[in-house]
Amino acid sequence: MAIAAFTSYLLLEKNYSPHTVKAYEADLQVFSAFCRQEYELAAIEDVAYGIIRSWIIRLAEEGLSNRSINRKIASLKAYYKFLQKIGELQVNPLAKHRALQTETKVEIPFSDEEMDLERLWAVMPDASDFEGIRDRLIVEFLYATGMRRAELIGLRLQDLDIASGTVKVLGKRNKERVVPLAAVNSELLDSYLAARSVLLEGRREEHFFLTSAGNKVYESLVYRIINRYFSKVSSKLKKSPHILRHTFATHLLNRGADLNSVKELLGHSSLASTQVYTHNSIAELKKVHSASHPRSKK
Repeated sequence: MAIAAFTSYLLLEKNYSPHTVKAYEADLQVFSAFCRQEYELAAIEDVAYGIIRSWIIRLAEEGLSNRSINRKIASLKAYYKFLQKIGELQVNPLAKHRALQTETKVEIPFSDEEMDLERLWAVMPDASDFEGIRDRLIVEFLYATGMRRAELIGLRLQDLDIASGTVKVLGKRNKERVVPLAAVNSELLDSYLAARSVLLEGRREEHFFLTSAGNKVYESLVYRIINRYFSKVSSKLKKSPHILRHTFATHLLNRGADLNSVKELLGHSSLASTQVYTHNSIAELKKVHSASHPRSKK
């Protein structure tokens, strides 16, 4: 079946994560069910755009947001591109489709004051036990490196090069990048490594960040750590690992970092993905301009 070949292609050739591939496959199965029920079509390999448009209308009637609909259509479009690639389809029915308009989500980064470590450490557990040291280091890693939550969870002990002060990060689609550790507190890092060694009692565990039971940390745990402590120092609605990544990029740009350099540090494949962070740096530049330019209104 073509869908099975498509999912194999995404996994093996495109290096998509299993989670992403499952989402693509689920979207195709939902569309297949729609075509069978509404049009008695046994296959979706050769459908007219009108059928796809009727599915879009159905999804909207079911209450899906434009953003969610666009994601489902993107799965379908990728599938038809794959069919063209292997010679099973001549014309992509979605070739001229335009994505539905969506509101731009503005994610507000933490301010310099909210990222003040003395203030943050004051509301966190004492760094005398394993969890206290680990929680502090997770905050430092996310803010100092800009890595994604999944990248932090997947980090292995061997990925850290203490001598050179760098960490190797495995990003989306198995793309590796090397990020400096200069902004990470070296004493805190040493304390964690010592506490980690005591916790494992000689047992080998390749993952760097661990639970108190000695297992790899997981998504909800990392989210809770960030949300719990930043809720005590910030009134922002969203307090998550991604906001720390957003803060990392914004603070670098506000201090004059080159956009291409930030792109490489974040592991983005294109500048378009990085430019979403520039609205905050532009605001900062306006503030500097207003305060410094002789013709600006004070």
